[in-house]
Order: sequence, then structure tokens, then C-alpha cells
Amino acid sequence: MNLRELVSALNDFASPALAESWDNVGLLVEPSPPHTVNTLFLTNDLTEEVMEEAVQKKADLVLSYHPPIFTPLKRVTWKTWKERLVVRALENRIGIYSPHTAYDAVPHGVNNWLAKGLGPCTSAPLHPSTAPSSPAEGTHRVEFCADADHLDAVLSKIKDIPEIFCLTTLPARVEGEEQTRVSLNCSQKALLEVVALLSQNSLLYHKTEILLLQKPLLPHTGVGRLCTLSEPVSLSDIIERVKGHLRLPHVRVAVGAGRTLESPVKKAALCAGSGSSVLKGTEADLYLTGEMSHHDVLDAVANGISVILCEHSNTERGFLSELRDALTVHLQNKINIIVSEKDRDPLQVA
Repeated sequence: MNLRELVSALNDFASPALAESWDNVGLLVEPSPPHTVNTLFLTNDLTEEVMEEAVQKKADLVLSYHPPIFTPLKRVTWKTWKERLVVRALENRIGIYSPHTAYDAVPHGVNNWLAKGLGPCTSAPLHPSTAPSSPAEGTHRVEFCADADHLDAVLSKIKDIPEIFCLTTLPARVEGEEQTRVSLNCSQKALLEVVALLSQNSLLYHKTEILLLQKPLLPHTGVGRLCTLSEPVSLSDIIERVKGHLRLPHVRVAVGAGRTLESPVKKAALCAGSGSSVLKGTEADLYLTGEMSHHDVLDAVANGISVILCEHSNTERGFLSELRDALTVHLQNKINIIVSEKDRDPLQVA
């Protein structure tokens, strides 16, 4: 596949618009066009060892779940390992694409895969995503009625306000008088100016309605998951299920206050990677994530919530095999897709 065609297909699989605003997703390194992709190489972290593996396996595009370029690079030299990744990629005509938090949000993404480790359950996003785009522009809709004496002057001033969208007028009859109903969409900033303008005329202001425009929520899409198990399971059994799912010999466990390893778990909140900010404040029997700050663990335990920590990338990497199969179908078997054998979490139990 042509690189740009493939990137378009990857974006269709999980829209970059679903990624968090702080993230750096999409095509990060692009060899000079035209560039054909015969082999797509999947990894969780693009380290130098993994890049060498990609070169040896003649990859044309690396899909790295974590973006290897996150903070801006001021130069591309041989000095730092991230700069060397870019050099090696371009020397070998290898593109780099990262989906990161877009894959966290989608229903067929990382968090839903992680939830399978709990056993039979239903799940819903902890923080649902809104539709990236919506037919309605702006954040608010303002509607008011004006008579012929005031209409032209008001409309003239409104049109001078930046960030006014979809301004329409319709004939209206108010209290037996012929008037004009004005409707407009505007930004939060413009709303203040519109209200200030209308408040100068008490008749206009008292006939004003302001509606908040909200983008629709996307079903089953968003950050984190709150999972309700089909049947309560003891914490010790959940620990074994998670270890089996992630293929780990050990995990770190903090038992909630007033709980034991035999206490039942019915609701579990989870977030792949680093879950402190996503899970905090969620009512559940268990938090499952890769890593949390020491004090956030203490807070959870004090609230009677047990915590299972598996190290950051261990809660993500196993998804790559499922991703390979899903992308094979999505891309209609047009390219060879392989998963890195060198990719691993940097931490181990010694």
C-alpha cells in the first residue's frame, strides 16, 4: 500500500481526533514520497533495539503505540537515542506512526483488551469521548426577537463580532406584532459580547434564549473503563486472572482498607498505562492499571479500594497481537503485519 493510503486507513481504524489534547499522534516520520509499505511493524515502545529489529525485518512503517517523538526535537543528530531513531528511520526509509491515546479510547482498543483479563463483565468508559465533529459550530446558540426598528442596527453590530456562526433570521409573530426571530451560534468568547450588546436594549434582552450546544457522546468510546463483573470474584482470583491475561509472574497489589484477598470484587475501574488521573475518585472495589503515584495508591486504599499495578507497558503490550489480527482484516490482507519480538517493559523483578 502507498504510505498515505495506509495512514488514511489507520486513521479510519481509530481517529486521531479521539486522542487526548496533550498527545502526539499520527504520522510522525515520513520518508520522501512515493513510499510503498509492504511490511507494517507493531511495537509498544520504539527503542533502539526495536528499531534495529525493524530494519532487519525490512519494515516500511513502524506503528509504535507510544509516540517516540513527544516533546519537540530541536535538532536531529546522533547525540540522543530519540534523535538516532529518526536518523535510522529516514536512512532506511521507514515511516513512524503512533496512535497512543486514540487506541485507548476506541471500543476495540487497549482498555477493552485489558478488561478481558477480569473475566466476563460489562464495561463503560470512565470519561466518554464526544464526537470529534458536529454539524453545529460554536458552543452556544442565542435566539431573540427584534422588531423592524431595531433589527438592522442589531444585526450590523452582531456581524462585527468575531466567532459568530450560522446567523439566520425568520419571520415571527410575538404578542400580535410582526417581528423577526434571530438565531446564531457563537463561541464562549463571542457569547459575552452578544449578551452585552443585547442587554443594552431591555426589550431584546428579555426575549433572549441561550442554549448550550453539546457535542454528542460516542457510544462505548472514551478514556478508562468501569467494569461490572457478571459474578463477584475474590481479589485473589482476580489477581490470578490478570497475571494470566498479561502473562506476568508477578504484579503489585495494595489491599483496600477493611478488605482481604478473599473480599469480593464486583466493580473494577481500569486504565492501561498510567491511571492515577483517570481512576481518581471513581467508586469501585478495585483499580487496575500499570502505575499510580504512591499517594494516589494510599488514597485508594484508605477508601477501601484495592489496587493492582502491573507496570506501565505490561498493561498495553499484549494488545499488539489482537491489533495485528484486527488490522489484517481492516487492511484486507494487503500488507504483511508483524509484532516486535524485542519490545519489552524496561522494568523487571530481580
